[in-house]
Amino acid sequence: MIGADDVSTILSSGIRLAVPLAFAACGEYLAERAGAMNISVEAMMLGAAFGSVATASATGSATTGLVAGVLIGLVIGFVHGNLSHRLEINTFVVGLVLNALVLGLTSYLITISSFESHQVSQVSIPWLRDIPLIGHPLFVERWPVYLLLVLVPLTWWLVERSRWGLELRAVGEQPQAADVTGIRVNLRRRQALLWCGALAGLGGAYLAVGEVGSFNQNMTAGRGYIVIAAVIFGAWRLRRTLIGCALFGLADAMRLALPALGLTMNSQLLVVAPYLLALLAMLLFANQNREPRALGQPFERGST
Repeated sequence: MIGADDVSTILSSGIRLAVPLAFAACGEYLAERAGAMNISVEAMMLGAAFGSVATASATGSATTGLVAGVLIGLVIGFVHGNLSHRLEINTFVVGLVLNALVLGLTSYLITISSFESHQVSQVSIPWLRDIPLIGHPLFVERWPVYLLLVLVPLTWWLVERSRWGLELRAVGEQPQAADVTGIRVNLRRRQALLWCGALAGLGGAYLAVGEVGSFNQNMTAGRGYIVIAAVIFGAWRLRRTLIGCALFGLADAMRLALPALGLTMNSQLLVVAPYLLALLAMLLFANQNREPRALGQPFERGST
C-alpha cells in the first residue's frame, strides 16, 4: 500500500527529473516556433553536463560549473545554426552528427578524466515546506529549480508579446513573407537556437551538478529527444509543453520508485516506460495539432 510519504517521495523525484526537461523544453519550444527543428538538444544537454562537472571540479564551484554548462550549450547552438544556415547543411543531419559527436567525445573524455563531486546548494523555504504532501517536493529544492519561475514567463513573453517574438513566429510560419518585410529569417532562427542552447545547457548542467553531482557516460540517456516529444505533446504551446515534461518526469520517477516500494514489475518495461510514453504522446498528438508551417524547412538567401 502506497502511503502519503511514498506519494511525496515520488513527487519529489518526479519534479527533480522533470526540471532538466523543463529548462531544455523552454528553449526547444522557442526554437521550433521560429521554424528551427533542433535535433541537437541532446548534444547540448550532454555536453553541458560534462562541461559543468569538469568546470566545477576544476574551480571547486558548482555554480561556476552551471554557468559553464550554459556556455557550452550556447556554443553548440552557435555551431548548429551556422552549419545549417551559413553552410546550408541539412539541419537534421547537423543535429544527428552533433549528438553522435558529443556522445563519443564525452564517453572518451570520461575514461581519461577524474572529477570531484560538487552540487549546487539546496534551498528550503520556511512554512511552505511544511505543507502536507507537496511541501517538500516543491519547496525543498536545489536553487536552480527556482530559475524556472523567471525563465518560463520570460520565454512566453519573448514569444507571445515582444516584437522579437513576433518576428520569430513570422519566420516559423511564413519565412518568405517575413523576408519581404525586412526580417532576416536565418538570423532570427540562429538567435532562437542560441536561446535553446543556453536553456538546454542549463538543463544538462543542472542534471549533473544539481542532482547527481557527477558525470556518467551518456547520462542524459535520450532526454533531449524526450524534450522534442514534449514540445510536440504540448502542441507548440508552452504550458502544455511543461505539462508534458512533468508527465515524463513522473513516469521516470515511477520507474525508480516502484521497485523500492516493493511493487514487482518487469524491469525492462520500467526502463523503457518514459520513452514509450514519449512515443505514445507523439502518435496521439502529432496529427491533432498544427506545427509551425515552416518547421524544419530551410530558408536560403545569400545575405542572411
